[in-house]
Amino acid sequence: MVEVGILGFQGSVEEHERIFQRLGVKTRRIRYARDLEGVNAIVFPGGESTTIGIFLQNGDLVQPLREALIQGMPALATCAGTILLAQEIEGKHFTSLGVLPIRVRRNAYGRQRESFVAPLTLAFDPSRPFPGVFIRAPRIETAGPEVYFLSSFDGQPVMVQYGAILGCTFHPELTEDTRVHEYFLGVVSSRKPRV
Repeated sequence: MVEVGILGFQGSVEEHERIFQRLGVKTRRIRYARDLEGVNAIVFPGGESTTIGIFLQNGDLVQPLREALIQGMPALATCAGTILLAQEIEGKHFTSLGVLPIRVRRNAYGRQRESFVAPLTLAFDPSRPFPGVFIRAPRIETAGPEVYFLSSFDGQPVMVQYGAILGCTFHPELTEDTRVHEYFLGVVSSRKPRV
């Protein structure tokens, strides 16, 4: 049975848990390296990237997570989570895991009050628009040649895939649409590595 770990420090943790519960998937909150044992995948939720980065360092999770991701553990990162995985961050002043070959700019779509919802086309299910919730969202400025674009907005990628890592600059966990999480579970099922 698949078990998904969710970084449980700050941000939209409960919202991810709720979606996985709807899909019948067991979850576990990850706060320490020992919590990674036995999980099939990891979610980096939206929230405040600097704060989550500090918690990762304090919980001695930076190296274990980096190693697990390099070894192929599937990951779903949303908004701040995508920043934490990026190889390059404009104006970075905290430790990132650096496993996703993209360069991001934080808060590129504006402040909290400038949040918005936009219809997105998902490459893996273009049958109907996905409600892209953008809250202080980062922008993916550049991406490596092995990074696939799964959705774009205004000509910029907003959902990418690199191996078993998915990065979203929006918040799929804040909608009732489960397609992004379902796609992620398909990636997990095809890999199923365990720490």
